[in-house]
Amino acid sequence: MIQKFEDIMRALREGAYAPVYILCGEEPYFADQVYQFIADHALDEMAREFDQQVLYGRDVPGVDIAPVIGAARGFAMMGGRKVVIVREAQVIKKWEALEAYIDNPMPQTVLVICYNGKPDKRQAVWKRLAEHKQYVWLQSDKLRDYQVEKWIAAYIADYNKSQTANHKSPVQIDPRIAPLLADHLGTDLSAIVGALQKLIDGRPDGVNTIDAALVERNIGISKDYNIMELQAALIRGDVVKANRITQYFASSKDHPMIRELSPLFTFFSNLLMYEYMPDKSKETVARELGINPFFVRDYVEAAQRYPAGKTFRIIGYLRETDARLKGIDNPSAKDADLWKELIYKIMH
Repeated sequence: MIQKFEDIMRALREGAYAPVYILCGEEPYFADQVYQFIADHALDEMAREFDQQVLYGRDVPGVDIAPVIGAARGFAMMGGRKVVIVREAQVIKKWEALEAYIDNPMPQTVLVICYNGKPDKRQAVWKRLAEHKQYVWLQSDKLRDYQVEKWIAAYIADYNKSQTANHKSPVQIDPRIAPLLADHLGTDLSAIVGALQKLIDGRPDGVNTIDAALVERNIGISKDYNIMELQAALIRGDVVKANRITQYFASSKDHPMIRELSPLFTFFSNLLMYEYMPDKSKETVARELGINPFFVRDYVEAAQRYPAGKTFRIIGYLRETDARLKGIDNPSAKDADLWKELIYKIMH
């Protein structure tokens, strides 16, 4: 049965194991969390030596799931639970043995199939597994860019719950850090979690806030030359600072222009929506734009500098620049030249 990651982990922590797990999707982070928990907790250390097998699809004879099912049907040597895990199962071509196993699983076996990508649920075996009430199906898709900031906030909230349970101080995160990490790391959740843990662990004693200085020191993202600072410069009308930041971007491989245009496009698109909102209360704006209420003040200030007509033209400039970066009507202009032209058009 298709389930949410949170529900699966809750059941596992309570010691409730399903006979079969299908862990699939294009975002490996959630599947890896489930797989690793089962591998670490389903059996005690001694039992793992005898009753836990981890196989790889590329090593399975005949690219046939049958040998895996054969292992799953074996009895536990220690007399308790048995765990069989197949990684990279997407390379396996023959699944008939799994279809037969669905109807008659070994009650003491936990079978975990880690499938990178999406199985074709039009095929009978996958359709039955996805619908079977006893079995667990987790399909984790890549996050969209606009979802990353909320995911970071949720991760910190979950971390703080564990801190509270252990009578430790919660961690605060500057609202500007989430979009900064999202811009720098994209949607790779493993990289984002690694960065967040590095920031949490890298705090000096007594410091409970993750701010731009901590990010610069531990992750290497400049607190002065980043997309949030560029956006702030545009909001304030600071031409000198905007040009200084974009010159830095143009000289750095870590800030490709085509990536940095995306958050600017999102900001000015949201600004246009804000300008036509009949209700501009903080709560309504945050809800309608899907942003942290902290950032509503940026839209209030930006609207004073960029009226709706100008904002509409800026969105056009951003689209035009994006097209030129992709080679349309742009035989030779470099990023530095395109940035200079774009900033001029936005601010004049």
